[in-house]
Amino acid sequence: MAGSYVSPDDNLAQRGILGGGDVHDNREPDHLHLVHLLRAVTVEFGLRQAEFASRNDMHPTDVRALICLLDAARAGESATAGLLGTRLGLNSAGTTAVIDRLERLGHVARVRDARDRRRILLRVEPEAIRLGREFFGPLIDGLLRVLDSFDPAERETVHRFLTAAHTIFAGEPGP
Repeated sequence: MAGSYVSPDDNLAQRGILGGGDVHDNREPDHLHLVHLLRAVTVEFGLRQAEFASRNDMHPTDVRALICLLDAARAGESATAGLLGTRLGLNSAGTTAVIDRLERLGHVARVRDARDRRRILLRVEPEAIRLGREFFGPLIDGLLRVLDSFDPAERETVHRFLTAAHTIFAGEPGP
């Protein structure tokens, strides 16, 4: 029916992102649709990352590497090749290849640690930050507008859920 409302769950199910049958199937726990929705968000985010990578002549792993480096900087962590390899699940050769690609593109610089000149740190260059803000900024702004519409208790609930989900996914791999 033209002009009828399609819920986000229904839209994602039609696009095949949610999967697993009807999200409101009574045979599933009432809250399983939230797990499917979280999966759909991660799929969409992955698609946006791939689009950003393609537009900027990068590999999707390069985008994940930039995100890891930016997250480390926000957390006040020293970003080294070892940290990056661990976060990306890459061996040293794979990590070096990613860093070399990002350095060739001008997105990352290797710099000596001011406290220990033997140690090499990785720094995301301003141009990479600009490109990321230009592409992801509107998406982030949209999310911030949604969060602004929530009261503090609702934001805390979202925070608790996402923190718990992250803890589960960052844990030990399954069998």
